[in-house]
Amino acid sequence: MAKIGVVIGSDSDWPVFEPGWQILTDFGVETEVLVASAHRTPDVVREFAVSAGERGIQVFIAVAGAAAHLPGVMASFTTLPVIGVPVSGSALKGVDALLSIAQMPAGVPVGTMAIDGGKNAALYAISILALSNESLARRLLDYRNAQAEGVRKRNDALREKIRQKQTPAR
Repeated sequence: MAKIGVVIGSDSDWPVFEPGWQILTDFGVETEVLVASAHRTPDVVREFAVSAGERGIQVFIAVAGAAAHLPGVMASFTTLPVIGVPVSGSALKGVDALLSIAQMPAGVPVGTMAIDGGKNAALYAISILALSNESLARRLLDYRNAQAEGVRKRNDALREKIRQKQTPAR
């Protein structure tokens, strides 16, 4: 089965991605996680990116805050899809990280999620893998259908609550 490589700039960023990791685990997607810094351990980042094919990695998720160079550096070392997740931990509450990841130069794309969007990053990575994995595609469709059913149930419950309050007491 295909794997997703996750690199986080600091272990303090793990809470941002943990919900995404749980999604990947629930979907049965093998995940390799690495803590590495684009600035402090660039050789580790490079090796993780360039050796990905040997390990079966097909998509990367890179989680970083502040200057958030990690997703872009990962993308510079691979042609595999890289999904960037900006972290809100800085004084600018993640806006700096969001802009850093979103404003990649032409020719080195990084898909950018919302600030602290670890869960959506995982789901987006799954949707990429599902292009060539029918079983994963079915599980993703089931997940989406379950979400829709949850919304319908909450709608029905709220409408019933409103109806009861609008009905005059006798």
